[in-house]
Amino acid sequence: MAQAPTLDHAEVVRSTDNNVDWERVAYLIHLSRALDELEETVLVPEKKVLYQFSARGHDLAQILLGLRLSDPRDAACGYYRSRPLLLALGVDPADVLGSSMGRAGGYSDGRDIGVVFNYPNPSGATALPMCGGVGTQYTPAAGWAQALEYRANTLGDVECRDAISVVLGGDASVATNGFWSALTIATTQDLPLLFYIEDNGYGISVPGTFQTPGANIASNLASFANLHILSGDGTKPDEAATLVDEAVQYVRTQRKPALLRLTVPRLQGHSFQDTQGYKSANVIEAEWQRDPLPRLHDHLVPAAMSESQWKAIGERAREAVDVARNEAEGRQVSDPARVTTHVFYDGELQQRGGQWSEGYSAPAPVLEPRPEGTRINMVTAIRRTLDHELAVNDRVLVFGEDVGPKGGVHAVTLGLQDKYGSDRVFDTSLSEEGIIGRAVGMALAGLMPVPEIQFRKYADPATEQINDCGTIRWRTHNRFAAPMVVRIPGGFFKCGDPWHSQTNEVQFVHAPGWKVAVPSNAEDAVGLLRTSLRGNDPVIFFEHRAMLDAAWARRPYPGDDYVLPFGKARTVRSGNDLTIVTWGAMVERCEQAAEGRSVDVIDLRTLMPWDREAVLESVTRTHRCLIVHEDIGTAGFGAEIAAVVADAAFMELDAPVSRLTMPDIPSPHHPRLMEYALPSVDDIRAKIDDLLGF
Repeated sequence: MAQAPTLDHAEVVRSTDNNVDWERVAYLIHLSRALDELEETVLVPEKKVLYQFSARGHDLAQILLGLRLSDPRDAACGYYRSRPLLLALGVDPADVLGSSMGRAGGYSDGRDIGVVFNYPNPSGATALPMCGGVGTQYTPAAGWAQALEYRANTLGDVECRDAISVVLGGDASVATNGFWSALTIATTQDLPLLFYIEDNGYGISVPGTFQTPGANIASNLASFANLHILSGDGTKPDEAATLVDEAVQYVRTQRKPALLRLTVPRLQGHSFQDTQGYKSANVIEAEWQRDPLPRLHDHLVPAAMSESQWKAIGERAREAVDVARNEAEGRQVSDPARVTTHVFYDGELQQRGGQWSEGYSAPAPVLEPRPEGTRINMVTAIRRTLDHELAVNDRVLVFGEDVGPKGGVHAVTLGLQDKYGSDRVFDTSLSEEGIIGRAVGMALAGLMPVPEIQFRKYADPATEQINDCGTIRWRTHNRFAAPMVVRIPGGFFKCGDPWHSQTNEVQFVHAPGWKVAVPSNAEDAVGLLRTSLRGNDPVIFFEHRAMLDAAWARRPYPGDDYVLPFGKARTVRSGNDLTIVTWGAMVERCEQAAEGRSVDVIDLRTLMPWDREAVLESVTRTHRCLIVHEDIGTAGFGAEIAAVVADAAFMELDAPVSRLTMPDIPSPHHPRLMEYALPSVDDIRAKIDDLLGF
């Protein structure tokens, strides 16, 4: 049950001196301060560091927390003011400064802001790849916590039994969707997740009263079920150490979530450019009165060390920063030619994340279908593929809204929970950000998550997590990757509407790092899904609603090891006079429209990557090109294909490249209106004849 927040800590008397290495704490806080000072007085004015966020005031408690993360399977997901935690985890100060200066190596090889960190710690707790967005760290941390429980309890991984997940956030971040989604996940699933909230009273300039009533999230959550709550002063060494120790030990031993709120002063502006003009002189003076550094001095001198020892520790830290600066400034800017690498897996295995980095080896692939039995619809084909991969790979987990006992709103997962249990096929709370964010954490922990988003439009709340996931490999310079398969039913069915009938695949094609599959039939769905589940990149897998049970899309099951490589189009019909390029539900319509005409109909099957060679070869032979898709015309993916054809095959064309798409409107509801807006067989046939007569 929830514990009321402890707001008056006069009763906190248990000393932690026996289990805190205070000399180490003193060194690390001096190190953190010296790094801040160097950046603020030298590197930022010299424009060698472009983004700088001081951790003064937050540093003491963060260091105490970092030193408590002793299990090699522990992980922490922080935010832009979490550098003291990184130092406590063992990050090299030269990597800290080199990353801040955008030099080669470090967190990202100069690809990302230096405060957006990651650390695949070889000898201790991992710092998960943070994101630049406020609140985006929470749900991946929940996913890591759930992965720990799954690995320990289902896979029998004894190394995960005592490990925990920690997420750090400022008081302003508790207003975000990510915070509340992760809180729901952790408390409903009893996950070993510690919410560590640093309350400095401001979100840049906005007071905490605008983020949560009364400006105290611990007090507001006092009645939140299944959440152990602690609250206190993060600037008092003994009190902060006690609370950090109690919070970590509770999560580690009870395997349940806790929230620790510590009040801390933000002794500098939000960032280097922030002058804090919104704070009065009295407020600033009161904050400096709470500086934890002199309080740490008074706690240790002379009780634990002499004044000269204290000064020697500070001098040693400053010397370490000087050495780190020389090394960091000696690093070059990364070769610009390398900046396009590691968008996708390119043969060099990432250090952490995904099943491949943990030794997973897929069964030998079969590249040609071996048809079995009668024709089955796409629903059955996808379900059978998921069934088989769940059976042969215990790292695969399927989850989303209604995928459990109900079997999914489209019946794709029907019976899978009965067969594999609720730890492998499970329902989630109604939060798409939570579904994708938790999948990110699971993938980083070595699992193969298969989250379902019920309809394409419902992916919109998860857009930030989707975009962040796709960039993990690139922005960490291949240190981390988060392979997963996001299943999304899209497109129209018997009727339309703006909420359940959206396509807009191009949004995900435009999100770097994601592969995008759009199968039109059961056989292709099996091959592309299996390739995705055994692969090493995140995949958006579209399941077109109109084709899930369409007679045209039915095919015999192609076998349990049949895989279909991405970027390989299929020629549905062959001809000499025109090339039609299409995908999804439009493939059937284009095939029907092409009857009686000499036309190549090309089903792309995947949009990222897409088979440019097949399209250009066909257009070079037919000298005409028509692109048909269900999405709206303006900036639809057909525009990309048209641009490539015009650029690479312009001299081969006997007619302008043409497109036939939905008009620039949402999908109408009434069937007559919907069919009027969709490219119909008659529309496509008329367009074919128009181009053939050009």
